[in-house]
Amino acid sequence: MPGPWKPVGATGVLDPQTPTTDPTPARADPPAQFLPQDPVRSLDELIVAEPVRRRLEFAVRLIQHHDTLYNGWNLRSIDPHRRGTAVNLYGPPGTGKSLAAECLASYLGRRYIDVNYAEIESRYVGDTPKNIVRCFAAAERDDAVLIFNEADSILGSRLSNVTQSGDHSVNVSRAVMLSQLDSFAGLVIFTSNFPKNYDVAFVRRIIAHVRFPLPDTPTRRRLWETLLPAALPLGPDVDRDVLAERSASLAGGDLVNIVLGAAARAVVREGGHRSVGLADLLDELDNVRRARTEVGKPHEDATVVSWEHDVEPPELTE
Repeated sequence: MPGPWKPVGATGVLDPQTPTTDPTPARADPPAQFLPQDPVRSLDELIVAEPVRRRLEFAVRLIQHHDTLYNGWNLRSIDPHRRGTAVNLYGPPGTGKSLAAECLASYLGRRYIDVNYAEIESRYVGDTPKNIVRCFAAAERDDAVLIFNEADSILGSRLSNVTQSGDHSVNVSRAVMLSQLDSFAGLVIFTSNFPKNYDVAFVRRIIAHVRFPLPDTPTRRRLWETLLPAALPLGPDVDRDVLAERSASLAGGDLVNIVLGAAARAVVREGGHRSVGLADLLDELDNVRRARTEVGKPHEDATVVSWEHDVEPPELTE
């Protein structure tokens, strides 16, 4: 192994001119095992628009009836290489994609392994593909649902013009991910804010796409019912209908930040004024809306696939 001193010749004499500080950082140990987690939220707690819920239920039926579809009805004859199920949840930030992935695992009675890009990406050549294999092996070992957040970082397009070793490494990682998806017999869920970055080969391997749009007015009303817990002291003027109307174009994650900001205002007050009023919530709502326009880049409309709002997905039966 390289060290601060280099042996010279067969005698192993050390070269005293070699610096004692190696500019190359010590190689890190392999990443910790990808450990399964128990879901703590259920599908009944997920607040989304009705078309989203119907599409999620459709994805669940595809998963639950996989054996009937592929073996009993012999769909394997037209799709011989698919062993498991891959689902893609996409849409703007804060719309509930990661939460929905956990809820799906809960509904299926399975634990889940949450994988972020930083956990598999490595600067060392060859380690990223190994980490991809490790996370799939861990999911298979524990019979867990595999969830890839920020999936566009992992499923991005392969490079056609390879000019350096880093480009080759990216293509190798994409090829390994494709291979693992083909051979994995379980459930993989991808979540992404930028689905347009997906390589077409991954899109083809995903059997169900579910778009998470910004919540409509009825969904925002239900969100406000849930996000103002009974233990939170509220002023008598707090009107959830007003909040639902005023929070158009905001995501559920934005509403959480509004409640937290308003509660932080109220908690420092004295005596009977220590409650959250409608003005607190509306002020924080304006702050969040202003930040969305002044901070960061506007989020592009996420469109890969969608559904017809007036069409129910077909029922799957045994």
